[in-house]
Amino acid sequence: MKRTAFFTDSHAKKNVTVFDTTLRDGEQTPGISFTLEEKLAIAEQLSKIGVHVIEAGFPASSETERQSVKAVVGLGLSSQVCGLARSLTSDVDACIDCGVDMVHVFIPTSDVQREYTIRKTREQVLDTVNEIITYARDHVDQCMFSPMDATRTDWDYLIRVCRAAMDAGATIINIPDTVGVITPGAMKRLIERIESEVNCPLDVHCHNDFGLAVANTLAAVEAGASQVQVTVNGLGERAGNADLAQTVMALTSIYGIDTGIRTTGLVETSRLVSRYSGISIPPTQPIVGENAFAHESGIHSHGVITRSDTFEPGIMTPEMVGHRRRLKLGKHAGKHAIRQMLIEVQIEPTDAQLDEIVQRVKAIAGKGKRMTDADLYEIAESVMHLAPDEKTLELQDVAIMTGNHVIPTASVRALVDGKEHIFSNVGNGPVDAAVKAILGIMPAPILLKEFNIEAISGGTDAIGHVTIAVEDEKGRVFDASAANDDIVLASVEAVVNAINLVCRMRKHDLNQKA
Repeated sequence: MKRTAFFTDSHAKKNVTVFDTTLRDGEQTPGISFTLEEKLAIAEQLSKIGVHVIEAGFPASSETERQSVKAVVGLGLSSQVCGLARSLTSDVDACIDCGVDMVHVFIPTSDVQREYTIRKTREQVLDTVNEIITYARDHVDQCMFSPMDATRTDWDYLIRVCRAAMDAGATIINIPDTVGVITPGAMKRLIERIESEVNCPLDVHCHNDFGLAVANTLAAVEAGASQVQVTVNGLGERAGNADLAQTVMALTSIYGIDTGIRTTGLVETSRLVSRYSGISIPPTQPIVGENAFAHESGIHSHGVITRSDTFEPGIMTPEMVGHRRRLKLGKHAGKHAIRQMLIEVQIEPTDAQLDEIVQRVKAIAGKGKRMTDADLYEIAESVMHLAPDEKTLELQDVAIMTGNHVIPTASVRALVDGKEHIFSNVGNGPVDAAVKAILGIMPAPILLKEFNIEAISGGTDAIGHVTIAVEDEKGRVFDASAANDDIVLASVEAVVNAINLVCRMRKHDLNQKA
């Protein structure tokens, strides 16, 4: 499909660089504190996908932070490493001591922040801007300047501040929407004015308090900003920042702008940060969410089976971001999707059998039950009077050891194609240990992608219903479920069911090759 630009006669650059602040502003998300090992892994991943600048932290805030910034610098990444500093020489010195490529200095410029946080006059702020940037440029080649709360700053005064920063030697000026209150139209006008009056590259940092962070970032690019600040999964203070994946894919696919980002690594990056932050990715999250390329509606499923861009953007495919298209089961599912899902595992019902299968799927889903791939195959086998598919993995025993002074450990004995295997593993809890032990039995890699548990009865002996999704080595995703009054056993049974689905598909692949 031809790429469509939704703006005309703009100043947008053909190339836009990406500044990621997951390790700084992202870690300021309430409840998040990355370990050093996690920070290094995130930094390596960001560099791997081509992020131009990584803001590694705020060295002056603590000795731990200073050491983590030094460690990121020590990785020798292809990305530039930036350190944040208040407009204090001691803060700048802390960044320099870490060996960063860029120092990012900031000072409040809006009246409300200037008067109530730093208690400086407008003229005093101008003097400080000149002094701190001059000092920073005497020690580093690159200095970014941020007039904090720029979008609530008087525009005439903001221009004066930006000119002072430019004259003092700032190599790039960041315009932050610190409390997320500007609108895309106003952002575009602001950036256009600054660009026309200040001869310095412009960057933009948008917060998401009204859900406008990505839109405001794109508006800034339309107006001529040449760099965007983002975080993975939109992490950050309060409601977060502009999301990396959404911003990059909008620039790449809608605007046709080269960001230099290896977009096929976006889903992988999102999942890595989700795991380390402990903040799950909503299924409906654009670009990286599980439902981003999933289809349940019969009309939609039929359309994408025939031609994917009927009900997908077309200018962005799941493969472009490291994702997979999925057909989902539910009360809106249609014949074409269900037939396609069955054919993939060599189940080919007649038209009459398919009608019965669809009716049963809709009836069960209509009662509020989440339908899984395993449920569909069982329904099909029942309707078509097929012998149950031979299970590759048959669980024999599972034993769990846990306690407040014991590392949770699980041992599993199972038959794999009739041969006995025993495997043990540890985890963060009994469920984690048991699932890892089960997955460890299989010779080919299987990745656990989703794990959901809900109580379907009341009381401390409530029956737990576990639904999981696993991914095979080809990136295909399969889901299965199980219920038990023991959540560990329910989890194990769900994993076993999912593994058998993967093995079923692998057998199908081998039969096709033969």
